[in-house]
Amino acid sequence: MMAPSSSVRMIEGTPAAPGLRIAVIVSRYHDFVTDLLQSGALAGLAALGVGDANITVVRVPGAFEIPAAAQHAAVSGRFDAVACLGCLIRGETPHFEYISAAVAHGLTSVAAATGVPMAFGVLTTNSVEEALERAGEGKSNKGWEAAAAAVEMATVIARLRS
Repeated sequence: MMAPSSSVRMIEGTPAAPGLRIAVIVSRYHDFVTDLLQSGALAGLAALGVGDANITVVRVPGAFEIPAAAQHAAVSGRFDAVACLGCLIRGETPHFEYISAAVAHGLTSVAAATGVPMAFGVLTTNSVEEALERAGEGKSNKGWEAAAAAVEMATVIARLRS
């Protein structure tokens, strides 16, 4: 990648931001996976300096319900970003495609309508094994990655507004 010239203004987010208020929306469906994603997100937020008092976890029945909860969180004015966590595992019917598309489009629409960043940590996998691989410990946990993206985007938005 070519570096910008010294006269180009560069805006980037920061990986740590104490004081940010983050909502973590978590689907209960496939909780053997989503509980691990939630743990990863909370560990990631702690590592990035977001204090427990600034984190709100919202549990919803399934992935389809994530966008509605995310919209309510966003319009409440209480959060700088929302990390959305869920798990969809492909089955034998087209249900997987409908739900995954609805969740992705729903979160995109919520982010565009509210200006509040939505981090997408909804797994869309072919098997339970693939889902569990993405919910392991450490920074490769997709919950951790979504939390880090939420923090970075919240700081990008704050810099764009200032």
